[in-house]
Amino acid sequence: MKFEPTKASIKKHEVPDWFHDAKFGIFIHWGLFSVPAFAVTGLSIIESSKEGEEYHFKNNPYAEWYLNTLRISESPTQKYHHKEYGEDSSYNDFVPIFNEELEKWDPQEWAGIFKNAGAKYVVLVTKHHDGFLLWPSKYPNPMKENYIASRNLVGELTKSVKSKGLKMGFYYSSSYDWSFNPDPIKDRLSFMINGVITPEYTEYVKNHLYELIDEFEPSILWGDIGAPPLFDLFELFAYYYNKFPEGVINDRWDKMYHEDGKLIKVKRTPFYDFTTPEYETYNIIKKKKWESSRGIGNSYGFNKMEKEEDYLASNEIIRMLVDIVSKNGNLLLNVGPLPDGTIPEIQKKVLIGMGQWLEINGEGIYGTRPWERAEGNTLDNLEIRFTHKNEILYIHLLNNPKGKSLKILALKIPQNSKIRLLGYDNQLKWEQDQEDLVISIPENLIESPVYVFKVILNEL
Repeated sequence: MKFEPTKASIKKHEVPDWFHDAKFGIFIHWGLFSVPAFAVTGLSIIESSKEGEEYHFKNNPYAEWYLNTLRISESPTQKYHHKEYGEDSSYNDFVPIFNEELEKWDPQEWAGIFKNAGAKYVVLVTKHHDGFLLWPSKYPNPMKENYIASRNLVGELTKSVKSKGLKMGFYYSSSYDWSFNPDPIKDRLSFMINGVITPEYTEYVKNHLYELIDEFEPSILWGDIGAPPLFDLFELFAYYYNKFPEGVINDRWDKMYHEDGKLIKVKRTPFYDFTTPEYETYNIIKKKKWESSRGIGNSYGFNKMEKEEDYLASNEIIRMLVDIVSKNGNLLLNVGPLPDGTIPEIQKKVLIGMGQWLEINGEGIYGTRPWERAEGNTLDNLEIRFTHKNEILYIHLLNNPKGKSLKILALKIPQNSKIRLLGYDNQLKWEQDQEDLVISIPENLIESPVYVFKVILNEL
């Protein structure tokens, strides 16, 4: 079908099966902020926000927000910057350092790591809030000369990722651009009105987004923190969907109208394919497709101040993935590389763990849909998650089983069903104890972060 630039027409777009099926993607935050690689540690973005607006922005745990935090007087980032680089140094000084370092980067290596991790798509930050571009745009930054990567990072990675059979998507900071707006975000009001709203900036953003679509053919458009009020989103969405009907668009295109330092109104995103909770998940099955994004640590951009205890282990992220998938979500897990493109070992270790688990248990993740309920429990209070596809129910056990059998409460299956534990060849004995299902556990069970029982229903 042909999409028209109207709400009625755009609303007819449906989330394609590939995005429903994919379940796991990789986010990449890489840019000038990767050079200082600094933010405070100890609090997540959620915990930091609970400490109050001023505290949060002054102590932002996101290293990719370095430039904004640097602009806040007496912030830990400003103190660090002055100590390490001198009070006269500028964020712009990181450009030649980053460009020199990125010459060592191997995009094929990245693509191989992501594929081996079990990811089905990749989303690269093409321009973050600092305004630095990661591709040789025909529309360079008018505020700063040569404010651009010396290699075509977008093009090279896109080619490598697609060569591995993965989908490629682009994040683009469509409202914030701190090269246009020098005012720091210090509280909620300044957060709401920091977006650039001029006609010139609107045209700049429009040119970039259409260029990214035409030049690199992304499967995902991932806007962030709003769009300029003058931007015709229906026109953009229709253009994109007409070129790529299988493409998807996220929900962060709100328009914030303001003047003279006052917020006038917020116009919510007119349409989106999926919602994007950040460092959070939903606790129920959502009818609307969603995608939870987070770093392995408390930052998206690499933060060299974070220690191992600040990072989640692969076991924790695997359980998170299972929980998210059971509720109709995808997990977009971020890596924050060093300036030379090296993925830190602590992050790489997590990706390896994800890949090893998914190689055995991915059948219960990829291509599945939420079952009639997401959660369950055993008699000894172990947590269960459910997914399904066709006539198969997958039971995900989030804890190590105790004893020789597992009694799942309030689960009744047809009497001719067959059960197998993924990773094991033999069928398992089972019985129905009234409304509860009792499954015999294999001997010599190998430890796993999540055990997946495959229940073939109505087997003849």
